[in-house]
Amino acid sequence: MFTLESLVRNDSLELRVLVAGPPGALGEPVAWVHNTELPDPSVYVRERELVLTNGLWAAQVTAAAFVANVKRADAAGIVFGLRAETPRTPPELIEACRAADVPLLEISTAVPFTAISEAVAAMYTDERQRTLVGMVRRGDALATAISRGAGASGVLSVLRSDHDLPLAVVDRMARLLAASGAELDADQLHAVAAGLSRRPPALELDLGEVGRAALFPVGAVGDIDAALICLRPLSTLDRGERDALEQAARFLSLEVAKQQAVQAIEMRFASELLEMVLSGGRRAAEVPGRLRAFGVDPTGPLTVCAVAFAAGEAATVHGLAEVIGEFFAAEGIPVVVASGSQDVVAVLPWRRPEVEVPPLAERLVKAVERRFPGLRPVVGVGGMAPHSGELRRPLVQSREACRVLRRTRSRTLNGPAVRSFLELGTHRLLLGLLDTETLHGFSRDLLAPLREHDARRDGDLEPTLRAFLDHDGQWAATASALHVHVNTLRNRLAKIADLTGRDVGHTEDRVDLFLALTIDAMD
Repeated sequence: MFTLESLVRNDSLELRVLVAGPPGALGEPVAWVHNTELPDPSVYVRERELVLTNGLWAAQVTAAAFVANVKRADAAGIVFGLRAETPRTPPELIEACRAADVPLLEISTAVPFTAISEAVAAMYTDERQRTLVGMVRRGDALATAISRGAGASGVLSVLRSDHDLPLAVVDRMARLLAASGAELDADQLHAVAAGLSRRPPALELDLGEVGRAALFPVGAVGDIDAALICLRPLSTLDRGERDALEQAARFLSLEVAKQQAVQAIEMRFASELLEMVLSGGRRAAEVPGRLRAFGVDPTGPLTVCAVAFAAGEAATVHGLAEVIGEFFAAEGIPVVVASGSQDVVAVLPWRRPEVEVPPLAERLVKAVERRFPGLRPVVGVGGMAPHSGELRRPLVQSREACRVLRRTRSRTLNGPAVRSFLELGTHRLLLGLLDTETLHGFSRDLLAPLREHDARRDGDLEPTLRAFLDHDGQWAATASALHVHVNTLRNRLAKIADLTGRDVGHTEDRVDLFLALTIDAMD
């Protein structure tokens, strides 16, 4: 775009400023020029156009009314063309423009309006040529940065050499991939990730203290995987800045696609490793080499963690494997991370005491929860393998423990998030083998009479049964925990036996009741 100042500086146009308008008006961008003699040109004049007129409307409307109509169209200003009949600009027009704060310029009788149109067209041509040359030069620089492995940081460096803008690249996992002139905290990164997850993705976000930020999506294969963030509102960016940002976002798509291809190869490589471990035979001989490729020593002790989300939620989500890999990298532990349909498995070397594995898994749970708020991760921990040749047992155990944890962690966040295979208890492992619908049918039918009684009489039979089993059938301890007399406890348990046909004094009946409550806690 051009400005009124740039036109005035063109001596060949013989323009003179009569009314400057509000502060800075002469330096504001102008969209185009519009020649009109209509009394009310507001219907046809576009926003920020410059109105050219000889004042032929004066016989039909006052200068104040004409200026009001021009201002209503949000025009950039007025150029009054002098002619033999009007050798000077009418004072009433000057006064109306001054009162309305509308810029007014005067052009001499020797210069036609077409000279202004030609000058504007020449400015646009020069600007467009400079823009195209700049885009080609910047494209070459961006391609060079990508080809030399400079990554997202290299792209921002090229962009900042042309435009002094605060920039960052954030992916949909809320990871800061690069930054230049911008600082974003964890909350702001998560706000960007949330904006990218919308359909369609957000193009501008309020990031709190840093204000509104423009987002330029970066996609690889159809999906939006990241965004180029400019810590400026979209409305404040000029055309050149927007073009540069959009061009950089396209080059960042190449970088993201390259990273995704590498990750896909690594993930397939890791998944094949699990197949080798599970299949045994000749393929097992390839396991040590695969482990070494990931920096894991196959000759030393190894352990396995299987990660998923509690039942009722997606077992795995996009980016879970990357989060697990980042966690172990931050811990300084080499790892092989492989995604399955029901879990993500991590195989890692472990030369420290085995009792230190669960605390590590607890930290992993917290890291996953931070990255995926609202979801509830579980981690099954396998035992130790002295070397890669014995890896099958901890791999199978970790995945089985994870599967059982997924089904037993309730929606009220009760239940463990981390357990080893041996900690689960035989009853949980056996329940994990059975059909969910059958199990819940058994539990529902057995507990239904208690729940109907409690609902009808505002009773406490089910809580009493839970407390009795939690206290291993100890009468005094249960009565104390419930704040009731032992005789009251006996009466309640007798009522439970009457309603369910199961007597807590008999081992077989007590097992049925225990299993019914355990199944009820399973998702």
